Amino acid sequence: MAAQCVTKVELTVSCENLLDKDIGSKSDPLCVLLMNSSESQWYELGRTEKVQNCLSPKFAKKFVIDYYFEIVQKLKFGLYDIDNKTIDLSDDDFLGELECTLGQVVSSKKLTRPLVLKNKSPAGKGTITISAEEIKDNRVVNLEVEARKLDNKDFFGKSDPYLEFYKQTETGWQLAHRTEVVKNNLNPTWRPFRIPLQSLCGGDMDKPIKVECYDYDSDGSHDLIGIFETTMTRLNEASRTSPAEFECINSKKKQKKKGYKNSGVVSVKLCQVVKEYTFLDYIMGGCQINFTVAIDFTGSNGDPKSPQSLHYISPQGVNEYLSAIWSVGNVIQDYDSDKMFPAFGFGAQIPPTWQVSHEFPLNFNPSNPFCAGVEGVVEAYRICLPQVKLYGPTNFSPIINHVACFAKQAIQQTTASQYFVLLIITDGVITDMDETRNAIVNASRLPMSIIIVGVGGADFSAMEFLDGDDGRLRSLSGEAAMRDIVQFVPFRQFQNAPSQALAQSVLAELPQQLASFFTLFKLKPPHDPNPS
Repeated sequence: MAAQCVTKVELTVSCENLLDKDIGSKSDPLCVLLMNSSESQWYELGRTEKVQNCLSPKFAKKFVIDYYFEIVQKLKFGLYDIDNKTIDLSDDDFLGELECTLGQVVSSKKLTRPLVLKNKSPAGKGTITISAEEIKDNRVVNLEVEARKLDNKDFFGKSDPYLEFYKQTETGWQLAHRTEVVKNNLNPTWRPFRIPLQSLCGGDMDKPIKVECYDYDSDGSHDLIGIFETTMTRLNEASRTSPAEFECINSKKKQKKKGYKNSGVVSVKLCQVVKEYTFLDYIMGGCQINFTVAIDFTGSNGDPKSPQSLHYISPQGVNEYLSAIWSVGNVIQDYDSDKMFPAFGFGAQIPPTWQVSHEFPLNFNPSNPFCAGVEGVVEAYRICLPQVKLYGPTNFSPIINHVACFAKQAIQQTTASQYFVLLIITDGVITDMDETRNAIVNASRLPMSIIIVGVGGADFSAMEFLDGDDGRLRSLSGEAAMRDIVQFVPFRQFQNAPSQALAQSVLAELPQQLASFFTLFKLKPPHDPNPS
């Protein structure tokens, strides 16, 4: 019996008195959340944004977790002082961590605990506070906001304004969203943004919402420009022809200055409440996931006849390639109705001409590269392996572009009926990095995701670069990916873990990637997932 997800829970994190690791300025903290539900491997669930120069950060980015009542879901919140651009946190200063369970957080609703170092001694006076809230409301509000005549707080140049939106809770105001900073501008227009209604007002249209406008300072001493309070009901009156306008009031300035009017006006041009479909809404509403497998047959894997080779099939009938196909394929195949998977190889010389190919069907049938189920893929791999010569170079872009062609045809769809997932299993040494970057940036506009499983013990820094978790991947010409569609996982981390652990980690980002694509393109499930 598979575990039943009881509900989704949103976690908000803040800290006090973090260790100061920066000389001449303050730490730049980020919080990473790891999870463990099967006594083995910790895997990463997500990260907050980095807060510059701040020892008591309030993180705006929330963690959303599926809560399973019957599983002990261990959580580990790690705080790091971020000093570089790499995804890897091992080269950043560690500021402390908290281990607890999701059950503890959910039952106490708001949990404050001291942070500890790796040796369990206290991390200075540092504490972490985690608030949990069940997500019952799946509506989001799209906002477009600008301001005019804001007070100038900067001696040289003009203010650098940003907004913070707060929700009212029993224990005070809780940060729901922070906009980007608009540099040197007293009449800023912020980029359009969206806030889940749950985070902003708990779905209550008349609950007070507080908005604070600040002038950003890189040393963390942001100056308050002004504040106003409003409600969703009032924001909802906004339209392009008649925006909802609010005076920013700075109470200190108001007390001092006689003819004080305001510190500027914030104008909401668009406020739109829309229903946000979840991954399960799309699946239950008829969306099909099309799963393609691509296997690395390049020379760097080693001769398949040698026990040192990554393609060597042991007497027990296994190798890392087969294990990866099994564990990921078994989860995905439940979401694919015909269970027919196209499976390709790349980087080998293939019969009869022994030309190198970067996308050959494992069954050598270009007009019908489909295999029946995960078993069919495994079978095709075993038959194909002795018939090809491992060669090179390692080019990813042909197979990415191949799947992108199908995803492009599906973009003609008027509903969310098709989504494509490409699983690339590789030993990680990539030759056509530039073409691959371009291919991924193009694919980020299509209904597709790419999962890369790295086998063997090679240097996977190139793969981590493609998995744009630390910022947007860019093409050669500098064009940014529309969304992060690559998930990279090194297989060796899961060698001794239960088989479901690899699949959990590999597929963790997929539901969100699928839902965010269809939301972005305003595509609904083919039929209503929960007709009332």
